[in-house]
Amino acid sequence: MIVCVCRRVSDHQIRQAAADGAHSLECLQFDLGVATQCGRCADCASRVLCDARSTGTHQQHVITMARPVQAQMA
Repeated sequence: MIVCVCRRVSDHQIRQAAADGAHSLECLQFDLGVATQCGRCADCASRVLCDARSTGTHQQHVITMARPVQAQMA
């Protein structure tokens, strides 16, 4: 389904953006141009993004860097 008529952005593109790490409407605006012209799609785009994130269709990449704890000598 087309979510943003002005920029011709579909719900599939928004879901892909979520999978690529988009986490807010601002991310969608930057990446896809959603809601940057008339703005009527902002609510729908946010709902699609929220749904994509809550159903687990996105991947979270967590990088953990461990540093050895060194005791400081006084």
